[in-house]
Amino acid sequence: MSLILESFPVGPLQCNCSIVGCKETGEAAVIDPGGDVDVILAALKKHNLTVKYLLHTHAHFDHIIGSKAMKEKTGATICLSKGDQFLYDNLTMQAGRFGFKAEDPLPVDHFLEHEEEVTIGKHKAAVIHTPGHTPGSTCFCLQDKDSVLFAGDTLFQRSIGRTDLWGGSFEQIVDSIKSRLFTLDDSTRVVTGHGPDTDIWTEKKENPFVGS
Repeated sequence: MSLILESFPVGPLQCNCSIVGCKETGEAAVIDPGGDVDVILAALKKHNLTVKYLLHTHAHFDHIIGSKAMKEKTGATICLSKGDQFLYDNLTMQAGRFGFKAEDPLPVDHFLEHEEEVTIGKHKAAVIHTPGHTPGSTCFCLQDKDSVLFAGDTLFQRSIGRTDLWGGSFEQIVDSIKSRLFTLDDSTRVVTGHGPDTDIWTEKKENPFVGS
């Protein structure tokens, strides 16, 4: 199989960072580079991958705090939904509210659109706009032999993302999950923004916020 997939916690709040790579072409995307850049770079080197995209599920500080250093070290394209531009531009303020320090970010290179496809070597990831946790919250669904959803902080194992921060909406996040994530195949693996993986079938059945 030519797909390389590795996820691991990084940064001050242990955000799950994921590397998606194509073994045949050596191209890769890093999803949510939320710190510990040396660890991310070491994982890329281990797999002999070159980063093409830095994909962000949303712009809370713990998911973007490593983006500047990653861009400077790799030249990869910074990708984000336009709806989270205001959060991205206020990275230092966000970090400060939680007792951390951060440098101002570099400009976003590409604004993601709903249903856009991101090509990573011979693999494709569909962009799914899922507002609620933040206005621009975005999931990435990798369609391969087995589909994988990178859900950011929208959907967790038996939980959902908080909606009490800037631009959050409980009604929107519930609608996003039910109308755009629960329509995916039940077997879809879900890589969450924090904590353990889950799958769509389990969350449909057992999630107390949005399950049956």
